[in-house]
Amino acid sequence: MNKYILKKVIGMVITVFAVLCLNFIIFRLAPGDPIRMMFHDPRSSEAQFELQKQKYGLDKPISYQFAVYVKNIANGDLGESFWKKKPVLSIIMERVPATLLLVLTSLGLAIILGIFLGAIAGWRNGSKLDSVILTASLTLYSVPKFALGIVLLLIFAYLVPVLPFGGIKTPATGYTGIRYALDVAKHMVLPVFSILLWYFGEYIILTRSSMLDVMHEEFIQTAHSKGLPDGQVLRKHALRNAMLPIATITEVNIGLALAGVIEAETVFSWPGIGRLTYEAVMKRDYPLLQGLFLVFAVSIVLANFIMDLLYVYIDPRIGREH
Repeated sequence: MNKYILKKVIGMVITVFAVLCLNFIIFRLAPGDPIRMMFHDPRSSEAQFELQKQKYGLDKPISYQFAVYVKNIANGDLGESFWKKKPVLSIIMERVPATLLLVLTSLGLAIILGIFLGAIAGWRNGSKLDSVILTASLTLYSVPKFALGIVLLLIFAYLVPVLPFGGIKTPATGYTGIRYALDVAKHMVLPVFSILLWYFGEYIILTRSSMLDVMHEEFIQTAHSKGLPDGQVLRKHALRNAMLPIATITEVNIGLALAGVIEAETVFSWPGIGRLTYEAVMKRDYPLLQGLFLVFAVSIVLANFIMDLLYVYIDPRIGREH
């Protein structure tokens, strides 16, 4: 078990370093001069551009910039935003709570509802209920999140204006306590529903497929032959043994969720790190983009590492095989 964990830790460190290298290179290959993007005043002189390049170290050789970049990352310094003139880490941390609120709510509901309906569909394979659930899930999974969000806005914020167009709260209300919480919850409905419906379909399809694989195993037949109720066989035998592929996709989704809500946060003007990424791309803010993509990469790597450890709990044979 210790060798298995050590192997995963080494792989995690190598992956993060590779991401650091790619993170540095990719944004410097992107078109556009970030310094000129900062100064839209046509009266700005070449001397002013050069001074700003010197300030941010962009006049130095690439190798020197990379060495400084790695050193600063090791010290927990993600640099200063070209656009906001503030430390990148503080800018990201200001937006993280809003994204986590959106992601954990929508993904948590999608997992619970998706596994529940997927298990029922797999258990009732071939029935009318199975056909309805499968058709709905395939339809939802095939619709892009941003398109789904626009449709929801059109219906519930424009045609039937019962929900707000976007943002996280109603401006200039001064709400506090329970009124503030209810206001935030009201603004969450459409973005959460948009993300939930997409992941919801994915979990139904995966759980149903995994259940169909498990249903023909001998231990299911043995459980039935012992006279156990269908509900108990479903919960304690079929569903538990079908959880490994579900855990795998959950690992990927949790890691990608921070980056994956960029469309939803942009459509609904949700002030999270997804929308911050869109804004940083538009501003060609290299330090901010590098910091954001590093956060995304580390979140994915950590999610993979945690889930690898959970695999051993779900199926102890994995640890023994490694």
